[in-house]
Amino acid sequence: MRVENIAARVETSFSPRDVGPAAVTVRAVNPIDHPDWDALAAAHSNCSLFHTTAWAKTLVAAYGYAPVYLQAEEAGSVRSLLPLMEVNSWLTGRRGIALPFTDECEPLYRDTGSARLLMEEALELGKSRRWKSVEFRGGSELFPGVPASLSFYGHSLNLEGGEHRLFARLESSVRRAIRKAEKSGVTVTVSRELDAMETFFSLHCRTRRKHRLPPQPFAFFRNIYEHILSQNLGMIAVARCHNRPIAASVYFHRGARAIFKYGASDDAFQQLRGVNLVMWEAIKWLAREGVRTLHLGRTSIGNEGLRRFKLGWGAEEHRINYVKFDLHQGAFVTDTDEATGWHNRLFGALPQSISRMAGAALYRHCA
Repeated sequence: MRVENIAARVETSFSPRDVGPAAVTVRAVNPIDHPDWDALAAAHSNCSLFHTTAWAKTLVAAYGYAPVYLQAEEAGSVRSLLPLMEVNSWLTGRRGIALPFTDECEPLYRDTGSARLLMEEALELGKSRRWKSVEFRGGSELFPGVPASLSFYGHSLNLEGGEHRLFARLESSVRRAIRKAEKSGVTVTVSRELDAMETFFSLHCRTRRKHRLPPQPFAFFRNIYEHILSQNLGMIAVARCHNRPIAASVYFHRGARAIFKYGASDDAFQQLRGVNLVMWEAIKWLAREGVRTLHLGRTSIGNEGLRRFKLGWGAEEHRINYVKFDLHQGAFVTDTDEATGWHNRLFGALPQSISRMAGAALYRHCA
């Protein structure tokens, strides 16, 4: 799949560019070719793996998206960074997303002025590239008074204080589930190997079928392995009972921050509470690795069961607000969360092999 280097082309059209009395220079870059991108991103305390070149490489390799990341400089000092990718789809149109398949990816900034400038430049870039829209999956505070296009619950877990304190913060039902799994002979291994990803994917297909959704293609998860897990930036926790995999989860981590990205399980063994033991063993492993905060991902507002599950771990809840500007209408717009709908009935009726083919064909268009 050919990937256009949009950043190189954009750089000749509007960057560097001096804007306003502070003479802030805006530049479009491809982080994969930028030797200092990860260091610049890591200088911000809220930097997550989603901001890094590892995630950019994963999205480019798996889906062919074109990175056009923006940075604002003042007097030679980088003030703000905005990860952004062009999704060019014959099915859903050409648009900018910051960033595809992320739960939350806020701009990194030292001052609101330069951050707002990057947002404005993203809209100008969209006009020049004839995008349908630009979607920001974080940074809604930079658009005061603008309605969120989509809202989700976010949950963050503080991993500091030691194992006993972490266990004490769990709801009693979660503690009982962990003990039940242990008494039932469930064991958990942590791995960064490809065979663990293959095990996860098998469970992932089962879980997506239960939810009446097609699975993401294995090529996507293989790229996660190649660009994230093999670089020691993530891991997979797998629960087994009598050597049979019953639950697995994928985590990303960089520095003091980690993300629970994907979870899957075999519903036939739900009573063994492997999902709970996987999360608990992952929490302990991440804490030993020096991780201080675990982001548990986004949760649809209407998914009260998943929300209660995450709150049961002692997590703090916050709102994740996306902001979307429709370039054809010239206005901010609202969307509908399509986690459930008519498509569930369609995909639920498909044979598993056809559902996997549908996922391989459709996910790059969804972003």
